[in-house]
Amino acid sequence: MKELRKGYTTGTCAAAASKAAVLAALGQRRNSVWVLLPSGRSLAIPIEEAGFNKGRGFGAVRKYSGDDPDVTDGILIYSRARLVPEEEPSVKVTGGEGVGRVTKAGLACPPGEAAINPVPMEMIKRETLEGAREGGFKGAVHIEIIIPEGRRLAGKTFNPQLGIEGGLSILGTSGIVEPMSEDAIRGTIKAEISVEAASGAEYILIAPGNYGETFIKEKMNLGDVYCVKCSNFVGDTIHMAAEMGFKGMLFTAHIGKLSKVAAGAMNTHSKYGDGRMEEMAAAARAAGAGEGVLEDIRKEVTTDGAVEILKRHGCLQKAMDIIAERAAENMRKEAGPSMEIAVVMFSNRYGLLAETENAGAMGEKLRGKGRK
Repeated sequence: MKELRKGYTTGTCAAAASKAAVLAALGQRRNSVWVLLPSGRSLAIPIEEAGFNKGRGFGAVRKYSGDDPDVTDGILIYSRARLVPEEEPSVKVTGGEGVGRVTKAGLACPPGEAAINPVPMEMIKRETLEGAREGGFKGAVHIEIIIPEGRRLAGKTFNPQLGIEGGLSILGTSGIVEPMSEDAIRGTIKAEISVEAASGAEYILIAPGNYGETFIKEKMNLGDVYCVKCSNFVGDTIHMAAEMGFKGMLFTAHIGKLSKVAAGAMNTHSKYGDGRMEEMAAAARAAGAGEGVLEDIRKEVTTDGAVEILKRHGCLQKAMDIIAERAAENMRKEAGPSMEIAVVMFSNRYGLLAETENAGAMGEKLRGKGRK
C-alpha cells in the first residue's frame, strides 16, 4: 500500500509567509524559507509570492495538505509585515481578511481575538523574529495574516458551529498535516464540547453523525439544541464531557453503532471489530428467543435485517431494550458516577427502537438548555 503523503498546517504556512514577508521588507526575497516545527525538526517551505508594496513586505505560501482531504489545500496564505524601527524588538500578530474571529468562550483563543491558535501564534512570532535577525533588523514587526479565500471556505469547516466568524482558523499543534488524522477528529470533538461547556451548558447532546442528530431533534423537539458529532469516538467523547464537568449526556445512535457499544466497543470503527450480530443474538436469547432465531440473526448481514427477524418472532422490543440498557451501562462505566447517561436507539427503516428510562427527562433538561 502506498504511504500517504503528509502536508503542512495553516500555522506552518502563516509562519513561513511571515518570515518571507519580513525578509522582503528588508530587501531580501526568498524562494523558500526554513521553519522550525514544534517537534524540533526544520522544514523548507516554498514561497509562492514575496515582495514590497505600500511600505510593507509581503509573503505568500500555498497550503499543501498532502493526502489529507482538507478544504484548505491549495489556498494562498499571506502575511504582511510592517517594520517599526523605533520600537523595541517584538512581534505583534493580527488576523486580517479571511482569518476567522472568535465569538464564543471555550476555545484556545479568547472571544474577540483572531482565530490563530497558540502553537501557530508562537511559530509566527518565532519565524518573524528569525527573519528580522537574518535581515539585520532590531526593531518591532507588525504582522497581519490574510487568507483571500478564507471567508468563502469557512462554511465548509466546523468554524460556524464553533462560533468562529468571517474566515478560517490558523491551526496546527505539530506543524504537519497527518492524512486522515484521528487526533484531528478528536480535537474537533473536544473543541465543540469545550464551547458548550463555556456557554454554561450542564447537559450535552451527542450523536455519531447527521442521521442521529436529525432523528433525535425531530423526535424530542430539540431543534435549538447544539449536537456534538462524535463519529466513532464514543469513549473519547464521554471522557471529554465528563472531564469538562457535564452533569448528563443524551446519546442517540443507530442500532448498528449502539449494538457495538453494548458489546463493549468504545470506538465503533470497523477496524476494531464488529460484534453487532453476536450482541443482537445475545439480546435475543435474553429476550427468550429460540436457538433457530439466534442462528438466523448470526447469519444476517445488516442490523435492520436482524430487527426484522426479531419483529417477526415477537421479541423485538424486549431485545432492543436490553441492547439500549447494555450500551448505556457500558457508557456509564466510562463516564464515572458524576455524569448521567441516557440513550436513544433508532433504525433508519424502523424509527425509534428503544430508549433508556431517563431519556425523556434528559431531553427536557436539554430543551431547558441545561444552563447554569
